[in-house]
Amino acid sequence: MKNLIISFISLDRPGLVDTISNVVRQHNGNWQSSSLNHMSGYFTGAIEVAVEASKSQALINALNEIEGLESNIKVSDNGLNLAQPSIVLELTANDREGIIQEVSSIIHKQGGNLIKVVSDTETAPHSGQELFKAKVTVSVASEQIDNLTDAIESLADDLMVDVTR
Repeated sequence: MKNLIISFISLDRPGLVDTISNVVRQHNGNWQSSSLNHMSGYFTGAIEVAVEASKSQALINALNEIEGLESNIKVSDNGLNLAQPSIVLELTANDREGIIQEVSSIIHKQGGNLIKVVSDTETAPHSGQELFKAKVTVSVASEQIDNLTDAIESLADDLMVDVTR
C-alpha cells in the first residue's frame, strides 16, 4: 500500500469534491483523511488516500488530468505513519498580524512539533472586534506541556489557551 498526500487548489465550482472522489474510487483508492476549505473564491485542501502500490501512478495521472485543478502529490509508504503523543490547544485572542508566527515560534522553542492548525477569525458579539481562534494539535513531551502553555499565554494579555490532553 502507498499513501498519496494530495494538496490542491482550484477556482471553486460545484462538484469538485465529487470529481476528485470519483477519480479516487475508480482507482480503488481509500480516502483516509482530508481538510477542505473555501477561501476567497477558491477551493483548497489536502487529502490522504491509501491505494495499492500498483495503482498509485495511474491514480496520480488521473488526478493530474482534472481540469482546473492544480495539485501537488507526494507518495508515502504506509510504514511512515508514526503515532505521536499530542495535545490540542484551543486559542482565542484579539486578532493581529503575526499571531500564527508567534505561536508557532513558541511551540518550536518549547520542543513541540505542530501537527495540525485550524484557524479562523470572527467578529466578537459585543465589541465587534475581530477575534483570532485556532485549534492547534501539537506533539510535545508531557513534561513540557505546562511550560508550553505558559509561554503561549505570555504572548499577550488577551490570549486564552485551553489544553486537551
